[in-house]
Amino acid sequence: MYSVRGRLLAVMLAMASIVSMSVMYQASAATAADLDKDSLQALQTLYDAEPLAKTLSDTAKAVLVFPNIVKAGLVFGGSYGEGELIEGSKVVDYYNSVTGSWGLQVGAQSYGYAVFLMTDAAVRYLKTSRGWELGVGPTVVVVDEGVAKNLSTSSLKDDAYAFIFSQQGLMAGVSIEGTKISKINR
Repeated sequence: MYSVRGRLLAVMLAMASIVSMSVMYQASAATAADLDKDSLQALQTLYDAEPLAKTLSDTAKAVLVFPNIVKAGLVFGGSYGEGELIEGSKVVDYYNSVTGSWGLQVGAQSYGYAVFLMTDAAVRYLKTSRGWELGVGPTVVVVDEGVAKNLSTSSLKDDAYAFIFSQQGLMAGVSIEGTKISKINR
């Protein structure tokens, strides 16, 4: 069993890890033009690999795309990346994606993800909240092979659908639940 002091130390180390990763990434963050280009390329890669994503984009109110998330961990870990909200063909706002975790983990990986916001309420929630923690607020369904087989435009009932793509690295699994998405200036 962990003592209270041990738990507090674990939380502090996790937060320090996330902050340092965030600061390092922000120091080398891309320009708005680079992020625009990377996001469009990432979406095209996703559409080529998963036609359902392209179908969803045709009816989505907006798409929130993070072309490159970097995740690293050694017991304590974190992930960070920047992305943008696209409505129609126009970039509306820029956002970051931050996750902290602790537990049995070691390694590093990168991936991208896109969230297709299907309702006006989901778009409004993203724009007006002081950060959206995935898993709280609008319902987000992560589309994997099993979900994709049973999903069609007539069965869309949730607020948002997320696709994870371009996974590379040496860490097992990717989860976006608990990820905090916050608006940034770019």
